[in-house]
Amino acid sequence: MNGDTAEPQVHRGLIGVCFDRSPTTRIDGREGALYYRGYSIHDLAAQSSFEETACLLLKGALPTQAELDAFDAELKAARPLPAPVLDIVRIVKNAHPMDVLRTAVSALAAFDPEVADNTAEATLRKGIRLTSQVATAVCAHHMIRQGKEPVPPSDTLGHAANFLYMLKGETPSAEAAALMDTDMVLHAEHGANASSFAARVVVGTDANLHAAITAAVAALSGPGHGGAAENVMRMAKEIGAPENAAAYVRAKRAAREPVTGFGHRVYRAEDPRARHMREGVKRLSAEMGQPRWYEVLEAVVAAMQPYARHGINVNVDFYAGAVYFLHGVPEDLFVPIFAVGRVPGWTVQALEQFANNILIRPLLVYDGPEPRPYVPIGQRGGA
Repeated sequence: MNGDTAEPQVHRGLIGVCFDRSPTTRIDGREGALYYRGYSIHDLAAQSSFEETACLLLKGALPTQAELDAFDAELKAARPLPAPVLDIVRIVKNAHPMDVLRTAVSALAAFDPEVADNTAEATLRKGIRLTSQVATAVCAHHMIRQGKEPVPPSDTLGHAANFLYMLKGETPSAEAAALMDTDMVLHAEHGANASSFAARVVVGTDANLHAAITAAVAALSGPGHGGAAENVMRMAKEIGAPENAAAYVRAKRAAREPVTGFGHRVYRAEDPRARHMREGVKRLSAEMGQPRWYEVLEAVVAAMQPYARHGINVNVDFYAGAVYFLHGVPEDLFVPIFAVGRVPGWTVQALEQFANNILIRPLLVYDGPEPRPYVPIGQRGGA
């Protein structure tokens, strides 16, 4: 233990450990507050767009109209995927969408002319390209696995509307596009979560952005990080009707099992992103003629209210999964949609790590056997 005699403190999962400073995202878990570059998530969700929010995150300030137009043009220009990457997607089409996405991001490294350039300027340009390419890759795979050709990206639609267009093969309504846009704003960045930390660990080795985003996608694929949205609608279907929610919650709590979509590693109060998706679910379920799902979810929220004082509050995934379900999106695409919105956040985390880079190398406290002699194999006992 490097000569120290004091017993080292172990923080499993790095709980409560601050490993760096960041000017990007402020999270107040006790109050339930989230800020991007000093702007409340409530203001951004209500007034901003994904393109503007991504520009804010990546460049540090809200853009002028001319700056936003230029940023949007960069995003649109980067939408098409190289043909060999689409060929790779076809080869692995039967894998889970997150595994396909991870493979596609890794493959894109071979076709980016700046892949090995880790300067801030090149990393920013690569991040903008990946923001568009990840969306295209998710949608292309969805079409390919159905035996269809990918829908070529639009060169006029906004980022969220283009995503829905490529995913479903039809131009979405303004309301549907706006809700997906809000979803992407809410998911764009969230501090040192597991996937962002994975990206920073990779950047700490001086690897490139494509390697970091590949690692981030891999981390997000685990159900402990990105899987809650995928499970919410399974829970809602199991409950079936609002009047069954209270009994379902009592049974889960009696069995000491978590209720999907409640609780968060950081927030002790309600996840501030949840309220914006809640209103979206309410409107969309009415628009789709399926109000029952909103009613079931609200009944679960009511049944869980007594546990809020213990810090078990609703999180953003609780409502996001319902939005995707109402759009007819398959459950295994819920987490990839999360990834589509998160690329700017991963990129800004990589930019911050590159700016003052250091190898992230924590220690482990050894608690194995004391030193012992090596016994040659012929002298060892056993059957």
